[in-house]
Amino acid sequence: MEKRELASYIDHTNLKADAKTEDIVRLCDEAVQYHFHSVCVNSTHAALVSTHLRGTDVVTCCVVGFPLGAMVTNAKAYEARAAVLDGAGEVDMVMNIGAMKDKNYDLVREDIRAVRDAARPALLKVIIECCLLTKEEIVKACELAEEAGADFVKTSTGFSTGGAKTEDVALMKKTVGDRLKVKASGGIHTKTEAEAMIEAGADRIGTSSGIAIMNS
Repeated sequence: MEKRELASYIDHTNLKADAKTEDIVRLCDEAVQYHFHSVCVNSTHAALVSTHLRGTDVVTCCVVGFPLGAMVTNAKAYEARAAVLDGAGEVDMVMNIGAMKDKNYDLVREDIRAVRDAARPALLKVIIECCLLTKEEIVKACELAEEAGADFVKTSTGFSTGGAKTEDVALMKKTVGDRLKVKASGGIHTKTEAEAMIEAGADRIGTSSGIAIMNS
């Protein structure tokens, strides 16, 4: 895959708790330089990123309910709306994983739907945290995300017990088909790994190693 095409898949990411303003500004500058799709940050940085990227083709992406997904729905919805008002064009929310494990599917679906409604017109990705789910739960989580109006399902936060796996990406893509897109995120450090995820069905790559990937 040509580097420019690969770059268009990448959400250039810094979700560290200790990320400083200078780190986020550098992230933005790198994304513009390498033609990445977006800059993905915690919502506290949304206004900074959207302002810094103004006039470029790079999108502001914010995580919501990150990294656990275990707060009340109203809090997730509020955070999503605040991020969009601050300039986010994409929102990556963490699903209520405990509710998923409990088979409380109504709660999972309505949690996603509330964020979907609050985040309009931004694109919505739902992080299902595959490393904590069985294969059957991965399929069900994708189905619930689709029912709730999500645009993407996403493999991982990168902050739990594991990251993206090609077999999970393939299963997610098989489940959602062309109706939703799939984002692979967590533990993707090389060009070879990124291309394997795309081959498995990923439409987007979330990584903090975008520069290394481009230079490998």
